Amino acid sequence: MKMKELLLFLSYVLCVSADVLHEDLYINACSDSDEEIMFGLDGEEIAYADLNEQKLMYPLPPFTNPFTYREGTYDIVVANLQICRNNLKTRRNAMKDIPLEHDAPSAVMIYTRDDLKFGEKNTLICHVTGFYPAPVNVSWTKNGQVTEGSSINVPYPNKDGTFTQISRLQFTPRLGDIYSCTVKHLALTEPETRIYDVDISAQSDPGVGPAVFCGVGLTVGLLGVAAGTFFLIKGNECS
Repeated sequence: MKMKELLLFLSYVLCVSADVLHEDLYINACSDSDEEIMFGLDGEEIAYADLNEQKLMYPLPPFTNPFTYREGTYDIVVANLQICRNNLKTRRNAMKDIPLEHDAPSAVMIYTRDDLKFGEKNTLICHVTGFYPAPVNVSWTKNGQVTEGSSINVPYPNKDGTFTQISRLQFTPRLGDIYSCTVKHLALTEPETRIYDVDISAQSDPGVGPAVFCGVGLTVGLLGVAAGTFFLIKGNECS
């Protein structure tokens, strides 16, 4: 199998104060067949460049209050792709004899973006993480038939050197419908498939998406309360 070379340029900016640590990520990537641009913040994909639509796209759900980049950002980052192309030619010669490692996805999950309500439009999410190299291929079915109209984000780098990708499918949940996402990757001997049964999911807990974000917020809030209580006690001891 021909090795698909991918050159990534990562820019990390750390903002540090007494009580805050943020990690800003910018990816400008190119290969023989693909070109990708992505912005991330604190482990979340904030925006990516859609080279077909010729604009920045913002994938985070509305309840996270996502921000937008200033006008002209798309044109600037697309211009930087030429630097990536030039460096790719140089790196290809330097790395042509280095074998490529393969890591299969460590986790594949399927869930809805919002709480499930029959007859109301929603988004199915297929979350794939822990694989190398990028990308993965994700396909969707509805009631056993291949369905079109899905999208997938730019591969997002994890701290251990692997990648994460998220595929999304717009759908309207109805009784009896069964959806699936199938993941293919170089390191998989056979594709991995996850099933979403609307009937069963309607009787289970609300969507995973909001729960994840709200859970993180609750954890941070509790840590803040604990820290405040600690310093209040210490202050009383010293007075």
